[in-house]
Amino acid sequence: MLVVGEPFVDLRRAVDLFVGQTGHWTASRWAQPAGAAGTRGDLTHGLVQRIADRAADAEGEPRRPVPRLVADPALTDQLRVVAADLIAANPPAAVIAEAAADVQAVRAALG
Repeated sequence: MLVVGEPFVDLRRAVDLFVGQTGHWTASRWAQPAGAAGTRGDLTHGLVQRIADRAADAEGEPRRPVPRLVADPALTDQLRVVAADLIAANPPAAVIAEAAADVQAVRAALG
């Protein structure tokens, strides 16, 4: 049974704000540098992987690499999917809160 509480709402809100900020970006905008992390796409793909890893851990499944799709604009879709997977796994609130903070930090780093 999925429990809906504040941490879940915070993660959904963080993802919605992230998608609102980046969902319209073109491939060239995703390719812009994002500091030591590489490009904006690289930074976001790392975020997607970390959330997918949290979901796998919560489900008791092995971690698997998230494929890097050819089109970076699809990263927002990947983020939505892995966040939904994490919420569906119903991990402890601290795990959801960490994921929400991770999304917020990457969003801030993207400018």
